[in-house]
Amino acid sequence: MVPHLHHVSVPRPYGSESAAQARYFYTSLLGLLELPVPHTITDNDLVWFAIGDSELHLFAEQPRSDTSGRHFCLRVADQAPLRVALTAAGFLCEDTTPIPGRPRFFTRDPFGNSIEITSLDPQ
Repeated sequence: MVPHLHHVSVPRPYGSESAAQARYFYTSLLGLLELPVPHTITDNDLVWFAIGDSELHLFAEQPRSDTSGRHFCLRVADQAPLRVALTAAGFLCEDTTPIPGRPRFFTRDPFGNSIEITSLDPQ
């Protein structure tokens, strides 16, 4: 059996303001669909989104400084419109070391989580 990615969980600060920021960033800018959080865990201050057949879960925790290389990567057909939208909304988009056949850049969500945006060039 080959495993498939089910979900990725990343932190955000506690509260409705950061939940609203998450909804704006992940739905309005990145185009993800918000998913309902199961009723048994709605008290956990979670916001969930669909990424294709996988999910992104934002959980609440106290912010901490972190400079590690941890990130998740989203593959898109065309990076240009997304990069324009992120930049216009005030999010820094940074180029990084090229990978042949995988043009990419990095950005951060409103909570500092690192996100790689890539496309796959046809071979």
